[in-house]
Amino acid sequence: MTKSATHSRLLILDFGSQYTQVIARRIRECEVYSQIIPFNTPAKEIKKIAPKGIILSGGPASVYGKDAPQPDPAIFKLGIPILGICYGMQLMGHHLGGKVEHSERREYGMGKLQITTTCPLLKGLGKSIDIWNSHGDKVTKLPKGFRTIAKTHNSPYAVIEDPSRHFYGLQFHPEVVHTPRGRDIIQNFVFRVCGFERDWTMGSFIEEVCEKIRKQVGKDHVVLGLSGGVDSSVAAALIHRAIGDQLTCVFVNNGLLRANEAEAVQKLFGDNFKMRLKTANASARFLTKLKGVTDPERKRRIIGGEFIKVFEDAVVELTKKKSRSAQAPKFKFLAQGTLYPDVIESVAIAGNPAALIKSHHNVGGLPKNMKFELVEPLRELFKDEVREVGTQLGLPKEVVHRQPFPGPGLAVRILGDITKERLQILREADAIVVAEMKASNWYYKVWQSFAVLLPVRSVGVMGDERTYENTIALRIVESQDGMTADWVRVPYDILAKISTRIINEVKGVNRVVYDISSKPPATIEWE
Repeated sequence: MTKSATHSRLLILDFGSQYTQVIARRIRECEVYSQIIPFNTPAKEIKKIAPKGIILSGGPASVYGKDAPQPDPAIFKLGIPILGICYGMQLMGHHLGGKVEHSERREYGMGKLQITTTCPLLKGLGKSIDIWNSHGDKVTKLPKGFRTIAKTHNSPYAVIEDPSRHFYGLQFHPEVVHTPRGRDIIQNFVFRVCGFERDWTMGSFIEEVCEKIRKQVGKDHVVLGLSGGVDSSVAAALIHRAIGDQLTCVFVNNGLLRANEAEAVQKLFGDNFKMRLKTANASARFLTKLKGVTDPERKRRIIGGEFIKVFEDAVVELTKKKSRSAQAPKFKFLAQGTLYPDVIESVAIAGNPAALIKSHHNVGGLPKNMKFELVEPLRELFKDEVREVGTQLGLPKEVVHRQPFPGPGLAVRILGDITKERLQILREADAIVVAEMKASNWYYKVWQSFAVLLPVRSVGVMGDERTYENTIALRIVESQDGMTADWVRVPYDILAKISTRIINEVKGVNRVVYDISSKPPATIEWE
């Protein structure tokens, strides 16, 4: 890890909190670059990076637990401002001579913070604010040099400060939306305590990443699996900006796509952007492999594995094909549109105690027999940052603001067996959802809106006849970065129109239901 020459940074030590990425996102909103690193990163490595501030994330452990993640204690001697959040605050108290104990009353959910003393971290917040807690342990004795700044009903040390060393601790979570003034607290730490300037923008990112790509690739060639979604589309446009025809895109039609997907990809990237594009039609291969498979993780593994095989075959074909004007390219690099949320939900960052939630087939490295080096220009970005990059690169709104679509496609929106018939039902229902959301001007207001085909059949009456057909669930959520989400209170008339059209127009469906679950505890996708 080395310090960037173009912008300063704030480091976040990850102790396994489900909100670590949200912390990073809040820092980015300040136009300050944040970087998540493993909790046990040595202090000497942190010193080389020379951050202007450090945040210790929350986590599920107890500081006295046998396998509790612990930082290098030397980080407290670096002379860098530190903010500990929840478990991070407890670690600070534990390592600096204070005391942490299990609370008789666990604080979870909404609470009220009473501010008793002024300090830079809470400047401008008044005397009382609403906060969101999630902890069972708490600091019961302050380390030397610390003082209490605010309290809650259950904790006399809800906010603590060591003004001489610029150390702060928060027993609650300022990063979540349930702490309404949390962004103000984070901004105070970033600007008032650490002294950052706003020097992280997508314009500077594009310039920096293009230079990195050119330096990494040299005169060699890059191949990219293009899905037509936001991530791979922006990655393709960004790499094409950097190296032009040294990039070749491969579009794999796995038979699990939405309506008219293949035609749209060819028109935009092949015809309009003039990128080198090869389409591999492999629907039959994927459906054969998925026959009878109902377990969602097995679906993902099969689709990911078959995608690699189809992709490899396409690359081999490209390397053998020669034109009159040029020798066939030999590809040294593989490009992927991996994002930060993909990483955190797929593979624990080295040593991170967070549990695996679900796998993503584009994260976690390559099989040993695939002899490519990776190019991942978007790996440190959140979805809204990717959209901004895409806009600046000239991609159309329909692509840049397209809603997220899972890598395994409709396969993880069909609960149960994958068949041509069930795919057709879901594809038609999904097209209606998209069309009606766009017609009502709601499509671009929400994070995702899609249909899910359930393994549930129910009795209905259509045309005075009894039916026993399928159920479609509607999932419409709002989110900032995909890490947390809430179901959208869509007007009833829109839901009614979607439901009526699906039942009337999609053969095999006689019931539509609406999913009103938030993330957490549910995930956005059903599988």
